[in-house]
Amino acid sequence: MDASQRREQILAILRSSSEPVSAASLAAAVHVSRQIIVGDIALLRAAGTEIHATPRGYLLQGKDEETAGRLLYTIACRHDNAQLAEELYTVVDNGGGLIDVTVEHPVYGQICGKLHIFSRYDADLFMETLARNNAETLCNLTGNLHLHTLACRSEEEYRRILAELDKKGILFPR
Repeated sequence: MDASQRREQILAILRSSSEPVSAASLAAAVHVSRQIIVGDIALLRAAGTEIHATPRGYLLQGKDEETAGRLLYTIACRHDNAQLAEELYTVVDNGGGLIDVTVEHPVYGQICGKLHIFSRYDADLFMETLARNNAETLCNLTGNLHLHTLACRSEEEYRRILAELDKKGILFPR
């Protein structure tokens, strides 16, 4: 299989999945290294394919069944690293999902990271990935102030999440 055929196979795998697919899984499926997959994804993006990178893997734009039919809301939060898991758990335990995190950087402007966290499992995986890579969260760039796009099934669910985050001192005051 040549590189062009491999990229078509990667796209086929992503098209058939409604959940993120890890680079390691893609590599195993097309019998190349994870680094080759990262390069192929970059080339596919450069060619105009909208592929999102999440902590759990790659996802084609519009293939996310977890957000289909949900209402999207943007909230502002501020917390230290010790409250990160509490923030994530509060959202997912109340039925919501965290689509992304956005910070306003004084030099680079708006920086957005895809999260795609819909369960405690997803939250734990995110936290483990941060720890394993000794990585900083984006909100550390901005004094811990950040925005999240939430996916909720109803306005009631959204209000419940807001109330719980506010109770815990995580929701940024309006």
